[in-house]
Amino acid sequence: MHPENKHTINIMKHFISHFNDCVKSHWNSPAVTNFGKETYTYAQMAESIEKYHILFEKTGIAKGDKVAIYARNSAEWCLAYFATLTYEAVTVPFLPDFIPAAVAELSAFSECKLIICDDIAVKALKSDAAYIQQMEVTKGFVGIVNIKDINVEHATDKTLTKTREELESLYSSRYPNGLTADMINYYKEERDMEAPVEISFTSGTTSATSKGVVLPARSLSVNLEFGKREIPSIAGGHNFAILPMAHMFGQTFDVLFPLTSGCHLFVMPGKPTPARLLGGLAIVKPYMFLTVPMVIEKIFKSKVFPATRKFPAKLLLKIPGLRNIVLSKIRKSLLEAFGNGFTTGLILGGAALNREVEDLLKRMKFPYVVGYGMTECGPLISYRDKSEFVKYSCGTKAHPIEVRIDSANPRRVLGEIQVKGDAVMLGYYKNEEATKATFTKDGWLKTGDMGLLDAKDNLFIKGRCKNMILTSSGQNIYPEEIEDKINNLPYVIESVVVGRKNAIVALVVADYETAKKDGIGESDLEKLVNENVLALNPELAAYSKIGYTEIRREPFEKTPKLSIKRYMYS
Repeated sequence: MHPENKHTINIMKHFISHFNDCVKSHWNSPAVTNFGKETYTYAQMAESIEKYHILFEKTGIAKGDKVAIYARNSAEWCLAYFATLTYEAVTVPFLPDFIPAAVAELSAFSECKLIICDDIAVKALKSDAAYIQQMEVTKGFVGIVNIKDINVEHATDKTLTKTREELESLYSSRYPNGLTADMINYYKEERDMEAPVEISFTSGTTSATSKGVVLPARSLSVNLEFGKREIPSIAGGHNFAILPMAHMFGQTFDVLFPLTSGCHLFVMPGKPTPARLLGGLAIVKPYMFLTVPMVIEKIFKSKVFPATRKFPAKLLLKIPGLRNIVLSKIRKSLLEAFGNGFTTGLILGGAALNREVEDLLKRMKFPYVVGYGMTECGPLISYRDKSEFVKYSCGTKAHPIEVRIDSANPRRVLGEIQVKGDAVMLGYYKNEEATKATFTKDGWLKTGDMGLLDAKDNLFIKGRCKNMILTSSGQNIYPEEIEDKINNLPYVIESVVVGRKNAIVALVVADYETAKKDGIGESDLEKLVNENVLALNPELAAYSKIGYTEIRREPFEKTPKLSIKRYMYS
């Protein structure tokens, strides 16, 4: 941790204390469900956690040791996660998109003693003997177990195998009359808020390029405390998780928050296509729904915009007396599509929301907010309740974090967003150089995002520092603002704007499939998209006009939170 990054530790309760109380209070209530399949009550969660604890104890895993989770979203992911943290081990969650070679290397790099995997991850790690050999370099590495049933997939010696064979009898001996709520005590004594509880890797490449964000207990605790204060939770209410659980946004607010609040969490496996997602939401009827803007934008492009851009809706939306009637009908149908159970509404994060989508959401008074965060803050930096949320912003600072703009005039002149407070990480694992480079001399964390603060301290993000295009005349161009306009055009799926020599170039993924259905040939489609993109130039500053376009068929490569891997395109 940077020596100047002091912390107030303004926390009422450790996050494990919240979980402890929740399990005891909601013992027989449903906790987490694999959508369409099995459900675990809080009591069954506790039983699974105790079995993991016995396994950890008997195989020599100690407090502070690292335990990795390499698996797709599932109810069992939640069980393994809480088992690790309640044991006071350090959880190391790997996104399922990480390649097995990287997981093997990063597991060894972070000194993981055990890896908990699903079937696909097990198969990947066992596909090459070199992966296992690399992980076994770690002193005390005991092996790999399956997340579904804790069965041993690989063991370095007989201890793990023997413990698993005897696990049911060991559990029965420890709890001869069964586990009861009054026996739960995950918070036996006051815990150190500075103690590391998680190492979250920012990418699945190698230890030379991936940064392991070391989060202390205070980071997860203040995020949870803020959620409990500012986001109304409903004991017994339904949550629907589609975000990657190994990513901090999904982990903190789709796993930790509902399962410390007595909620019933439904987990959707696989990729959430608009059809699958809307079908699931209609059944689950969540009281709130966390997602990334791209998912909502796809729903609007496929379901909402086609209706608003056709006669007579397009005409009626221009007539003041009739506009509200049309908007009310759209709002009602959208709420029904989301399950008609919203009290808190949509919580979006991970990227900026398309402005045309946001305009329509605001006009129809749909319950939504856009928050902002980063892994290094576990993750929340800013948020605002839907009743006070300002359009195009991402809320105000999330107490107790401090936010500043590195600019002479934060109201008018763009500057880097910098933060300080209890939510901020300890640093990057075994990477003092990167840690030092990420903090200012006076101890503020540099986010890498450019933004402004208005008079009421609403935060407006304009783009990433590293994405900025510097023209030959010295002008700064933030490509995200141009892309937002391009992405609203007909038959455009997504875009990336780049600088090449003396030209601004738009790389555009065209919607060939929809165009074909509409009777538009490929060459005509490409001509139409090109003309529409260049027609935006009168709306752009002289120095940011688009020189030419490149039409693509294949979507851009994405991160697990569905952001475009911009570094791959130039």
